Order: sequence, then C-alpha cells, then structure tokens
Amino acid sequence: MVTQSWFYDAMIYIYALSLLFYFSDFARANRSAKRMGTGLLAFVWALQTIYMGMLFYGHVSDWGFSRGDVLMAFSWLLVGMSLVVNRFFRIELFLFAINVFGFAILALNIFGNPVVTPIRASWDVNDELLFIHISLALASYAAFLAAAIFSGMYLFLHRKLKEKQWTPTMLRLPSLEKIERYTYFSVILGAPLLMLALSLGIVWIALQGDHNLFYDPKVVNSVFVLAAYGFYIFQQRSLRVSGHRLAAWNLAAFCIVVVNFVVSNSVSGFHDWIWS
Repeated sequence: MVTQSWFYDAMIYIYALSLLFYFSDFARANRSAKRMGTGLLAFVWALQTIYMGMLFYGHVSDWGFSRGDVLMAFSWLLVGMSLVVNRFFRIELFLFAINVFGFAILALNIFGNPVVTPIRASWDVNDELLFIHISLALASYAAFLAAAIFSGMYLFLHRKLKEKQWTPTMLRLPSLEKIERYTYFSVILGAPLLMLALSLGIVWIALQGDHNLFYDPKVVNSVFVLAAYGFYIFQQRSLRVSGHRLAAWNLAAFCIVVVNFVVSNSVSGFHDWIWS
C-alpha cells in the first residue's frame, strides 16, 4: 500500500486544478475549460482506482476496512459518478458542488490516515494539510488583489471617459471591456481557490476535534469573503449589473479580504501565528 504522501498530494493538487477548470466552465460556458477539467478529473479517478485496487488486493484474506478506506471508496464513487453525469448531462453546478464534497472527503481520508508518511521527515501529515491549505488561500488572495487592481483601473478610466478628460495615462490602459473581462477572470480563479482552501481548513478543524474552531473569526469572515465574491459572479452573470457598479462591489469585497487577513488573523484562535 502506498504510504508516501506525494501520491496523495498529487491527487489533491490535480483534483483542485480540475475544479478550477470546472468552475470556469460553470461561471462562463467554456468548452475548452470543461475538457481540461474532465481530463484532470479522470486522471484523479485513475489514481484513486489504482489505490482502490491495491487496497482490495491487500484485503484479499481480510475484509476489515478502516474509516480511511471507506472514505477513499466514497470519494472514488463521487468522482466516478460526476464523470458519468458529465458525459450524459449538462449540470455544471451539480458537478462542481459534488466534487467540492469529494475533494474534502479525499483530504479527510488522506490527512486523517495515520499510516501516511509525510514527504519531509520533520513534518507530520497535518503540516502538509496546512501547507496545501495556506498555498490555496494565498493564491486566492493574489487573484483577488489582481481583481481589485483591475477594478480600480476600471473606475479610473470610466470616470475619465465620463468627464471627457483625456490624459496620456488613459492611452496606456486597456479598454473598459477588457478590464472587466480581466477582473471577472481573476475572480473566477480566486473564488474556487478560496472555497477549496476553506474546505481543507474545515477538514483540519474536524481532525483536531475542537468544533468551537468552526466559529473562529477567521473561519466566519472567510465565509463572508466567499459570499461577497459569489454575489459578484451572480451580479455579473444573472443580473447584468453595469460595469462600474461591479467594479465598486469588487473593491468592497476586497476590503473584506483585507479585514479577513489583517483583523481576523490578529484575533483568531489559531491564525495568530501569522503575526508571530
């Protein structure tokens, strides 16, 4: 049986990348993104199938299974089911939602498995979980920062055009349409990354066994951040809100990100290490 965590880390990262492509297709129909997401998800299912084959081979004479084995089998079934649904139906939101659950269950199985050996000898498995969680969270913050900068550029250019104040700076900026497209792309990159980081954080809390951490200011505010950007996507896709109002909302959402990173971390029961 594979015990080195590189095998599981590969599944986690490829799974996360596939969900980014699936979310991109959900947010704005994109056949190329859907094909990439499906291909990566099929590869994850293949890795899980290898694991399941090794698992059943190891239990030929002993049919006792651990909680981790059951969770891996459940995640394998969810991924397989989503591939079947993807083949015959167009239900992008269902596919993304069920795979977020599958991703969390896979992470719970991997990092809750006592036989998994970390890549670095000085780490334990929870350290790897936190490393992946922090990597995804920082990547989402970087995407949200890019979206905020684009929104600031949009508001600047919109005001100058409205007031008919032509300046050399305006000539160096993309068009309003392109800026809005870049902003939207940044948000649909950052939102699923934050969602996956949050799901791994929930897995970490579940493994710690302290359910009071679910009400930690950092966790609660992260949910607000996700809701703010989710509403941005909803406004852009369904309500057809004007560009300058979307840009203003996006800047307001980034303010929540700043509060989440600066204020929540300083009062959080388990994120105060950032300021140590």
